[in-house]
Amino acid sequence: MPRDTLTGSRIRERRVMAGLKQSELAKRADISPSYLNLIEHNRRRIGGKLLVDIAHALGVEPASLTEGAETTLLTTLREAATDTEMTEAEFARVEEFAGRFPGWAALLANSQRRIETLQRSVEALTDRLTHDPHLAASLHEMLSTVTAIRSAASILAEPGDIEPEWQRRFNRNIYEDSARLADTSRSLAQYLEEADTEASETNAPQDEVDAVFQRVGFHLPALEMPGASVDAVLEDLGQGLSQSARWLLHRILSRYAEDAKRLPLSDCADVVAAQGSDPLALAQRFGCDAARAMRRLAQLPDDLLPEPVGLAICDGSGVTTFRKPLPEFPLPRLGAGCALWPLYRALARPMMLYSELLEQSARAAARHRTIAIAQPTGPARLGEDVLFESHMLIVPEPKRDTAEPIRQVGLTCRICPHPSCDARREPSIMLTPEQRKF
Repeated sequence: MPRDTLTGSRIRERRVMAGLKQSELAKRADISPSYLNLIEHNRRRIGGKLLVDIAHALGVEPASLTEGAETTLLTTLREAATDTEMTEAEFARVEEFAGRFPGWAALLANSQRRIETLQRSVEALTDRLTHDPHLAASLHEMLSTVTAIRSAASILAEPGDIEPEWQRRFNRNIYEDSARLADTSRSLAQYLEEADTEASETNAPQDEVDAVFQRVGFHLPALEMPGASVDAVLEDLGQGLSQSARWLLHRILSRYAEDAKRLPLSDCADVVAAQGSDPLALAQRFGCDAARAMRRLAQLPDDLLPEPVGLAICDGSGVTTFRKPLPEFPLPRLGAGCALWPLYRALARPMMLYSELLEQSARAAARHRTIAIAQPTGPARLGEDVLFESHMLIVPEPKRDTAEPIRQVGLTCRICPHPSCDARREPSIMLTPEQRKF
């Protein structure tokens, strides 16, 4: 039902909530009860002075009767509806539902947002359990120590006498192993308690570098200046990082400086203002390759971009070497993403541009335009294979009525709800026991 035909329904709901009879409201608005009845059943349009008089009589703003539910609320309700088997007729009445029952609509929308937050938490925790090297090493150390203690204890528990010397040795081993187990447990507990702090993110060199770019917003004004010093920026940003992380950071900063030199910030701003977040327009303007244009878009400050821009880069083995996630398009840490992403498909056909519209699982309302290409990482050498690197630019897609095919993808197989995906490499924790059967 169109927005402007729901005013009568909103008037009726507001009147009932205020405890007014139809005749009382009609008297206050100086109209007949029969005419008000037609308005409340959306059989007469209303506007101008009469709308203002009715709103005044109900003690509400006129806009609350004409505008109805907010766009954000309607978007959230539609997103919640996509996860259920709702008929098309019911789906089309979502605005009427939000307008007639604003309290229930807000409650449902809040529940949907809470579900999305919990799903993201599950994704983050699952990704961490799978790929966190510090956590894996700690658990391995604890299991090894427990096994050693049990082995020594089982020998002491066997029937028969044990020589005092061997008994002292086993007792000493149990004491030392139990002390080591306690230390490892305390260290692991402290590490998990600091999960939300920056310190917990520095368990691998790539994590340390990611934390640096997250902190600066992926834009480095110091490297935008002519003659910028990479070493000076590295000295500033690399404080507290491990040697391996500093090596990775230096390589990324050097590439950033080269990109900024080839594509100056002011000229990029002009192209983006005229063409939007289009890497091909940027590449054509500066005569550079598409991958460099994608990186440059991801390096621009947010106030120059018409919408947020994400970027994922992986090497020929599929390992992600750079990630700039978006709120509605997260990227896994230290692990492979969805095999259906164009990021990986581009490696099979280097130098070919892929443009595809994606929807991530559990985020049906969030569509993203992706552009991907795989390019050589260096010059060709006689008799040697060329190494390739894949880039995938990610931009939110606002259009909802496009006829273009939409590919359903996930984040990782472990938390993807699609049971019959041909690219699945492991069972998902989101599936039911029946769906996991083979």
